Amino acid sequence: MLTQEQIVAQAGELGFADIGFTTAEPFESQREILTQRQESYAWTKAAGLDLMAGTDPQKALPGAKSIIVLIEAYFRQANPRGMEPHFGRCYLDDDRVTKDGLSRRLKSFRHFLGHHGIQTAVPFDLPHRLSAARAGLGDFGKNCLFYSHKAARKSSWVLPLAVVVDAAFTPGTPTLEVGCPAWCKNACLAACPTGALRGPRHIEPRRCISFLTYYGQGLTPLELREPMGLWVYGCDRCQNVCPRNAAWLAADLPANPRVAAKASDFELGKLLAMDTQYFERHIWPHMFYMKAEDLWRWKMNVARVMGNTRDEAYVPDLARALAREPDERVRGMAAWALGRVGGAAARRALESSPRGGEGLVAQEVAQALAMLP
Repeated sequence: MLTQEQIVAQAGELGFADIGFTTAEPFESQREILTQRQESYAWTKAAGLDLMAGTDPQKALPGAKSIIVLIEAYFRQANPRGMEPHFGRCYLDDDRVTKDGLSRRLKSFRHFLGHHGIQTAVPFDLPHRLSAARAGLGDFGKNCLFYSHKAARKSSWVLPLAVVVDAAFTPGTPTLEVGCPAWCKNACLAACPTGALRGPRHIEPRRCISFLTYYGQGLTPLELREPMGLWVYGCDRCQNVCPRNAAWLAADLPANPRVAAKASDFELGKLLAMDTQYFERHIWPHMFYMKAEDLWRWKMNVARVMGNTRDEAYVPDLARALAREPDERVRGMAAWALGRVGGAAARRALESSPRGGEGLVAQEVAQALAMLP
């Protein structure tokens, strides 16, 4: 049988930033939260997540005795400045589809355990952050994120990976508390522009910008468009303002060549004009929560972002989208964005669009024109 020391050594050889152990007991506190907040999390079923089942590791692996938690520091290299304001950092080097980075290392770790007779499971719906805290690897921020005690200068730029196993190991001492300094005056709560953070460790996921960018239904409500800012997919705002993350954000990181290689594919103009073939080849393998049938949502997000830049350089792109896009939600957001950018060219584009009737696009055009001086 493998010793814990051997497993720890193997995790280090594979490049994981930290490792810990906890029991395979049910996550009763998580079950209570899900029960109390059923309305807030009802959408997870449709998204393919069974969070309630994930509170019992035995459902993932009958006979489970322990959970091994690996800590991956996902923001170890600098990303192109043109991408970070628009895409959450955890998605910029996500290989869950391409399987050419972290997925390979995790597979190697599981193979190592299996070679020594230990069965494993990595359930996606298990509470990974809570597993890491129960293993004593870090604590929580008021923003509900997990902060490592060791990796990435003790920041939240980490991804806990919970591996359920059928072997017993000595568990770590749980560190389940909120570890924010007393002098921090709720920076993350105050900075959340959509009010998703309701209090320490209490989030309304349906108000989170990340949720809204890839699961939001229909045309983004008017009152959320400006607060959602420049985020096309995901959001890092509560992490960017956190004083606990300042040390890592100040680090002189080497450039990430993988992300730099695909940066040109994610230029806003290309995203707004992309077709299904472009999306499936260049975009979906890296950011996959939205499929080809959700291409309208990608484009709607991009149009909103263009509007929030207030940059007249995007007026031609938005004007083409208003005139040619088949989906009215994209055309409607393009109209709003033109109104937000303003200027003579934006006015001409809006005035050349049909304004009569009660249709969604006509209403957005009328409202956009009313925004102009």
